[in-house]
Order: sequence, then structure tokens, then C-alpha cells
Amino acid sequence: MAVEAFTDIGHGVFEVEYVDEGRVRRREPLPAVWTARFESLPPVRKVRTYDGQRSVTRDYWSTTTRRALVCESRLERDHAMLMDFDRQVMGLVSQPFRLFWPTRRGRLGHVPDFFARLADGVGVVVDVRPDDQIVPDDAEAFAATERVCELAGWSFRRVGVISPLLLANMRWLRGYGHPRCWRQEIAGRLLEVFGEPRPLFSGAEASGDRIAVLPVLYHLHPGGRGGRGPLVVRPGDRVRFDGTVQTVAVGVRPARPHPARLLPGRGGRRGVGLRGVRHPR
Repeated sequence: MAVEAFTDIGHGVFEVEYVDEGRVRRREPLPAVWTARFESLPPVRKVRTYDGQRSVTRDYWSTTTRRALVCESRLERDHAMLMDFDRQVMGLVSQPFRLFWPTRRGRLGHVPDFFARLADGVGVVVDVRPDDQIVPDDAEAFAATERVCELAGWSFRRVGVISPLLLANMRWLRGYGHPRCWRQEIAGRLLEVFGEPRPLFSGAEASGDRIAVLPVLYHLHPGGRGGRGPLVVRPGDRVRFDGTVQTVAVGVRPARPHPARLLPGRGGRRGVGLRGVRHPR
């Protein structure tokens, strides 16, 4: 079926296969699952490895859902990590359901990579595929999925390669999202100390020993357990640094740690970079 042909197709031709709360496999017409909470359901399939596999299959521990997500590639894992940093994402599941639609070759199926639930209640279906790796069958599957999302009131995203600069910083911060970096007592002091804007290191030292406090502080970001609070700083935010107002930008962590300093950001802007803390192993 041509990609353009999905524009006029109604919901009656689509079916959705999923696994319910009791782990019973079901196959329903699209209108029957519009309100389903897929982010809370098990994946519709198990991802298995095989000889000669080009991608790497592995679990990703999501700080949003506090459970493992099965990812079929490093790129999928990185996008799951990116959604962990999105303050609007409240729920997330991989391999959420299988879509079916009719073609001249019979009924074809497609399993999207992720289903996310945003804070406003909107569902988001995500497929991960770089632009240069989309073949005609993929284009048809993505067009069918986008049409399903239009009919169901969901949003559809087809995402690809992530900026290396953003990815390097995201991976570094994500290391502090692990539960081992969480200390409730220290987090409480940090939230109190940073109730008003102040320099990062002085605020950390006011909360206790810097070595013990900084991992908890870095945990309080969108990719960590407490990442919905006032310690969240994102690229583009304006902060006061060394007495002047600067724009927060992403930068790559150098091989040798050194104190906090200004780093070049995108478009020639200068931004605040945090250095001097070992990457968690």
C-alpha cells in the first residue's frame, strides 16, 4: 500500500494486539483500545538475540518507570534515556503493541518501539530509525502508525540520530540517576538550600560533605529520581555564574576533570559546564 493511501483510511481497518494486565494476549479493533494505558502494560513481544545480529539488544533501567525497558539497539536505548530527561513523560514502555492493517499482501503488522504517556494525558507512539535506514516497508509501517495515532488522538514521533554533544552529556548525567546515588536526607537538605538561586558548589557544601552531596544533587535532574523539582536546569536556561548571567549549554566532559568553568555552547554561545566529579561506574 502506498504511504499516501493511509490519509483517507478510517479506524475500522486497523487492529491492535497487546498483552493485558493479566498477561492475556488480546487483539482488538482500534476504537476498543483508544483509552488503554499501554504504559502500564507488559510488552507485546520478547526481543531475542540471534547470530549475525547487527544491533545490540539490552535492557535499559528507566528512572521514569523504575523498571527495565527492552531496547533493540543502542539508539533505542539512547532515546529511552532522552525521554527520561523529558519532564513531560510520566510513563514509558517498550514494544507496547502490534498494529495490523490490510494490504495486497495480506494483513501486515508493526510493533512501535515505545509508548509514552505525557503529563497532560496524551499518549505518544515513538519509532526509532535514522533517516538513511528507512526502506519502503519501514515508510509504510510508519505511515500506518502515524494514521493510527491521528485516529486514536495520540501523537506520533519518528526519531533518529541524536546530537553527539547532547548524548555525551546525557550519558554522563544519567549515571547519577541510579538508585545508589539517592539519599533522602541529603536530598531534603539540597531542596531546602536551593530554594533560592545560589552557586552550585557553595550550595552543595552548605548541605554537607561535597563528595557525599554532589551525587545526590546530580540525581536531582530530569533523568534521575527527583528530577521534577527546582534543581532542574536545562540547556537554554539563564543562570548566574561568577557574577554574570550566562546561558546553560551542553558540553563534552574532558578526559581530565577540572573545576567548573565556561564551555562553548551551540551557535557560539557560552554556557555553564560542571566538571571535577568522577563519572559513576
